Amino acid sequence: MKASMITVDEALERILALMAPVGSESIALDEAAGRVLAAPFRARRDQPPFDASQMDGYALRDAEARPGARFRVIGEVPAGGRFAGTVGPGEAVRIFTGAPVPAGADRVVMQEDVTREGDEIRLRDSLEDSRFIRRQGADFAIGEEVTPPRRLKAAEVALAAAMNVPRLTVRRRPRVAIIATGNELVWPGEAPGPAQIVASNGFAIKGIVENEGAVATLLPIARDDRDALHDVLASARGFDLVLTIGGASVGDYDLVHEVAGESGLETAFYKVRIRPGKPLMAGRIGDTPMIGLPGNPVSSIVCTHVFIRPAIRALLGLPAGPLPREQAVLAADLPANGAREHYMRATLETGGDGTLRARPFASQDSALLRLLASADALLVRPVGDPPRRAGETVEIIRI
Repeated sequence: MKASMITVDEALERILALMAPVGSESIALDEAAGRVLAAPFRARRDQPPFDASQMDGYALRDAEARPGARFRVIGEVPAGGRFAGTVGPGEAVRIFTGAPVPAGADRVVMQEDVTREGDEIRLRDSLEDSRFIRRQGADFAIGEEVTPPRRLKAAEVALAAAMNVPRLTVRRRPRVAIIATGNELVWPGEAPGPAQIVASNGFAIKGIVENEGAVATLLPIARDDRDALHDVLASARGFDLVLTIGGASVGDYDLVHEVAGESGLETAFYKVRIRPGKPLMAGRIGDTPMIGLPGNPVSSIVCTHVFIRPAIRALLGLPAGPLPREQAVLAADLPANGAREHYMRATLETGGDGTLRARPFASQDSALLRLLASADALLVRPVGDPPRRAGETVEIIRI
């Protein structure tokens, strides 16, 4: 199939257009960290639910709090308890951090500023200015809400718990099928034939998409045979996204695009102006998006970062768009870039002044998986980017 190459931006836009957010489910709080919120949750109580002591000390009337003043201690209130009476003139109640401030009191003097003898306390000459009371609802009030979409941080789950919300509505985890293709492949642990290699790409791709919040399944290797490809594509029905590896190029045995077309694939694009990773395709079979990744390990993994991670985020209902980029200082000279957007493997360093520095590997051979395993980031070179000198600013994507 002949097709003109499109840009990385165009390819990502077309991929994201294929993605529709998956459905939602209700889960318990202890399962919610890292999930994507699909519906708002609202506070069912104020926090604090009452005026609470900020310190261990004594609750008394603020108008009477002056150096040397004396007070009679009429009771005690621990965290989780209450003082039933009212604090009157010249009276104080022993109070502990988090306990409700008794009626009549509007200040807590911390215990370090007090001398106690029996049931009497005397305020020391130096008092803190603060009243040390956390006012009811100072953190949040009944009805305040946290809105979607957002990937829930641990602290946000704690916030839901404090709001007395026991369950949250989140996006279900997208189901992703991963299909490696090729007669040359065997699984790790098998004995490769003289012309075979061990399949590796799928394991990285599975890890990447699951780190984004999906559930990935490695389907059986599809041999370079029409019937085998039809069978494995049929087994991918019911998934939210199908990823194939290899067979998307132009060789006589690269049958994935052709067989997928026989299964009803509507092609969104074929070939992208990216290095590494030109033979990339995408489309839809029925309601299921399908993306064909290159067979080269480095190319397929780089394309997974650039295209598949944003696709998973779109399936989760998160804002659609490319992965965030950061600026870094180039740590080595680079020659001019060519006609394809180049994603160079690089390590990151922090200089003595705190500056983030990106050091690209001297070799960018897409056959070298070890270098990708050592990389911290992809250094992005635009099409036609001129030669760069060490010290210039470049853009990176962390991986």
